[in-house]
Amino acid sequence: MSRTLYLSPPSFDGFDGGAGARYQARREVTSYWYPTWLAQPAALTPNSKLMDCAPHNIDLAKCLAEAKSFDHVIINTSTPSLKNDCKVAEAIKNQKPDTKIGFVGAHTMVLPTETLKASWAIDWVGRKEFDFTCKEVAEDRDLATIAGLSYKDKDGKIKHNPEREMISDMDTLPWVADVYKRDLEIEKYFIGYLQHPYVSMYTGRGCPAQCSFCLWPQTIGGHKYRVRSPQNVADEMAYMKKIFPQVREFFFDDDTFTANLPRAREIAKKLGPLGVDWSCNSRANLDYDTIKSFKDNGLRLFLVGYESGNDETLTRIKKGVTTDEMRRFTKSCHEAGVVIHGTFILGLPVETKETIEQTINFAKELDVFSLQVSLAAPYPGTELYEQAKLNGWFSKKDKGDILHADGLQQSTLEYPNASKEEIFEAVDRFYRSYYLRPKPILRIIKTMLEDKDVMVRRCREGYEFFKSLNQRKHDLAAAKAVAA
Repeated sequence: MSRTLYLSPPSFDGFDGGAGARYQARREVTSYWYPTWLAQPAALTPNSKLMDCAPHNIDLAKCLAEAKSFDHVIINTSTPSLKNDCKVAEAIKNQKPDTKIGFVGAHTMVLPTETLKASWAIDWVGRKEFDFTCKEVAEDRDLATIAGLSYKDKDGKIKHNPEREMISDMDTLPWVADVYKRDLEIEKYFIGYLQHPYVSMYTGRGCPAQCSFCLWPQTIGGHKYRVRSPQNVADEMAYMKKIFPQVREFFFDDDTFTANLPRAREIAKKLGPLGVDWSCNSRANLDYDTIKSFKDNGLRLFLVGYESGNDETLTRIKKGVTTDEMRRFTKSCHEAGVVIHGTFILGLPVETKETIEQTINFAKELDVFSLQVSLAAPYPGTELYEQAKLNGWFSKKDKGDILHADGLQQSTLEYPNASKEEIFEAVDRFYRSYYLRPKPILRIIKTMLEDKDVMVRRCREGYEFFKSLNQRKHDLAAAKAVAA
């Protein structure tokens, strides 16, 4: 077996390209998700290493020095980081021309030909689930024989092999725990609303929801929720608790952990005796009894995508949940003592100044512990991307240009009653009007007074948060200057 490097390369300062980064970008505070989508094939591949550059402060020079020792380099790429990742691949190839380089990720699945043409240094790309594709490449098999792979032949012609079947028995995949332990410093991973240090993992792939903007179910994961058995999940959790005694919280990064409620309840019952704090993604449609049963078995927090406070917008994006359902769910969580981190998106079809204000006011009404405001990101492969092309909503000719030069999101879409500048500017206003209220301020102060480490962390995050908001103002002013 050849030596294989699974690489999340250096790019924008603070860029989060990990598995859980729904929007690959730099966030308002230091935030890094675990590169689970690379850890999984690394766990399948003997003689391999996972290198996640951004959280470990690994620059290009250190990355290149490490890459010299490997025969295969497999790079996790994304739409906003593709150009940068191509430069990294070319630098690796220049120093060691016989290195075989493959790109994987949602972008390569949707645009395999375009990705291969993006750089002379790319030998192959993976499509859909790429775990066993990567393993077979690392075994030095003939690329022409590997399912789920597109490649350049000896004449430089692009060939597409037959599709690989989706994994049906998720228990056949090895645990990622040992790869995390071997190759990552878990203290380097921060998420503002999770206790530190935390560890994230997947208990299943795919999501039955049809949200038009969501990248992973429409590309790699699919709309069928394929899951690991409850016992398999509980066993890995017990193992992680043993090898990571410092971890304060475990996060299940499934798109919607609660999509299969009987299974979720069974997992919760198995986690209760372990005495761990855990959190997960959930839709805002659970009843009080279910929420309370999760809480009694260690659940601390739900990550909930509310997206918008306008019901027409929610219908348009196929969210499948109404604002009234969201209100009931949120009230039940408050009553059960479950913390919520809510996420909202500005710039969804068809945003107006009025719907923006409606969403801001809805968020204040819900009054969740913390929130995140993102800009609509129309990634290739999503229904939102196709809608934007059809209706002429893209604000730039380059439809993949969704980040500023500093790595922060920029407004990619605009509408007749909401310009890209108005949408971008609303993010700052949303944050300030939500957090600069007595209740959120008092909540944050309370957590700081209860834990000295949290106090230090919140002070750092506060500094980063307001610094990023100021950077947004700078980005907006620069954009206006260019437009003028």
